[in-house]
Amino acid sequence: MKIGLILVVIIVLIIIFVISVFNKLVRLRNMVKDQWSQIEVLLKRRADLIPNLVETVKGYAGHEKETLDAVISARNKAVSATTTHDEIEANGELTRALGRLFAVAEAYPDLKANVNFMDLQTNLKETEDKISYARQFYNDAVLNYKNALEMFPSNIIASMFNFKPAEFFEATEEDKEVPQVKF
Repeated sequence: MKIGLILVVIIVLIIIFVISVFNKLVRLRNMVKDQWSQIEVLLKRRADLIPNLVETVKGYAGHEKETLDAVISARNKAVSATTTHDEIEANGELTRALGRLFAVAEAYPDLKANVNFMDLQTNLKETEDKISYARQFYNDAVLNYKNALEMFPSNIIASMFNFKPAEFFEATEEDKEVPQVKF
């Protein structure tokens, strides 16, 4: 009778432990999803600002068609990306295209003096800063989640319930390069 009671207590403790670890993994996974959705909100804001910015630049630098087309193409890829990996890649490309656009804008004093352009550029810069911070928070959430997936004993529970790792938001080598604009 005493051994039976001890076994029941051990089984209950194991069940409580599994439930506790499972809930922690779910909370961490949801934190990653939440942080990614914060990035998506900012990416949507950036995507909404870009057409207005491009139209403003067209009025001053219409012959910079290649740069403007690259920005619109990158924006369209970013908006239509379906997986997290594709979104990360497409938004890296968009960031590089915007860098080239701003470099082109530096060559046009009238454009830099345009109130609409300056307002759009300021809004876009603020959004880019927010995206940068949101990526940092996302990567922190991914790190905590990955640690839980890989550390003992939660790794056992994670593999039992098929928890999958999330992908870090990493800069590519192209993202680290300074935009080059040639006239």
